[in-house]
Amino acid sequence: MAQTPSRGRAQDRARVAGGQDHEVKYEATTEGVSKDAVKKAVKSAGNSREKVEAEIGRR
Repeated sequence: MAQTPSRGRAQDRARVAGGQDHEVKYEATTEGVSKDAVKKAVKSAGNSREKVEAEIGRR
């Protein structure tokens, strides 16, 4: 059975799991910031990768 576009890997890539150290580390490395900065961005902007990246860009 085929998955719909709103489920699976595409949906997972659109989110940053703040409690998952490997995801926080990846985002921190990608954005060139500390893991703490990513965790703060997730806490204030939610777990949408787009919003987290925008929040990091504001700092």
